[in-house]
Amino acid sequence: MRAVLFDMDGVLVDSEDYWVVYERDELLPEVVPHADVDVAEITGMNYREIYDSLESEYGTALSREAYLERFEEFAHELYTERVSLLPGFHDLRDELAERGVAVALVSSSPHDWLELVLERFDLAGDFDAVVSADDVDGGSKPEPDVFEHAAAELEVPPEACVAVEDSEHGVESAARAGTTTVAYRIDAHDDLDLSAADVVVDSPAELRETVLELVEAG
Repeated sequence: MRAVLFDMDGVLVDSEDYWVVYERDELLPEVVPHADVDVAEITGMNYREIYDSLESEYGTALSREAYLERFEEFAHELYTERVSLLPGFHDLRDELAERGVAVALVSSSPHDWLELVLERFDLAGDFDAVVSADDVDGGSKPEPDVFEHAAAELEVPPEACVAVEDSEHGVESAARAGTTTVAYRIDAHDDLDLSAADVVVDSPAELRETVLELVEAG
């Protein structure tokens, strides 16, 4: 394999631990108080598209402007004060660099949020490409566009990429793009259907081992 594509939320940083609680306990009850919406239904989607989806499917009790304000305020606090970096990421990045493997950050989040994480953990030079769903004319995850775009940025075919994702939408997106897809199972997501992935791992150590094995076998 010639490239590894890392999702941000739930993979590079443990933000899903916080997003799931916030969306389940505060955001969804306020936006769609009349509907019982599973957080898994919106996880991995671009936050702007989440509102559009909820409005279309259920109708919303909160204006788009108010929704965006709440989401963006929480995101800034989350990425600057709460999240932790994937254990061992710097070492894994160094090992991939030694093997000549390109690395990209591929996320449904906007570039502003990605930059908060890159700055906080001093990662600005660690990625050969940083791709947001905002860069893509097509749909965000579960559509394959963002991973196809990332592969193109690296000048590598999707089939020569390993993608690491934690959500159903993210796994589906990476698989549809044609990558070898690794699902990183985290405590924040219970009972997800990760069957579209080629491999499912359960810990940072297993993730590192699997990524390096796939790269070597590529």
